[in-house]
Amino acid sequence: MALEPEFWKHKTLAELNLEEWEALCDGCGWCCLHKIQDIDSGEVFTTRVACRLLDLHRCRCTDYEHRNELVPTCIYLTIENIPKLDWLPDSCAYRCVADGRDLPEWHYLRSSNDYLIHKLGFSVRNKVLSERAIDMERLEDYVMDD
Repeated sequence: MALEPEFWKHKTLAELNLEEWEALCDGCGWCCLHKIQDIDSGEVFTTRVACRLLDLHRCRCTDYEHRNELVPTCIYLTIENIPKLDWLPDSCAYRCVADGRDLPEWHYLRSSNDYLIHKLGFSVRNKVLSERAIDMERLEDYVMDD
């Protein structure tokens, strides 16, 4: 099935079919980074450590269909949780559609270039480590600075 041109401009997240929902993902990889939550304040800190399933070059899951079985803490983006996930970048296509905004010009659905996100630095490519490369007991050592 072919995607309707600029479907995100006239549909809400709830109106998207599965193909449209999946097509929105720009492959930035930010949702695949480990987070730490402060027990007392509830504040969430993003780390420079990616899930072991994230391909650090492509910024895509290496086993998307089975990710929740392999990584039970994997966060599924849903219509309900997107507004609550304040760690998602403002450029996240799901956040853009939820807020009634257009997708960034570099998004591949607008630019037809799935490399542009990496070239312009909006993805986690070359910014993070795999959890396989670190001691996960020291995850707090990898919290990103603002």
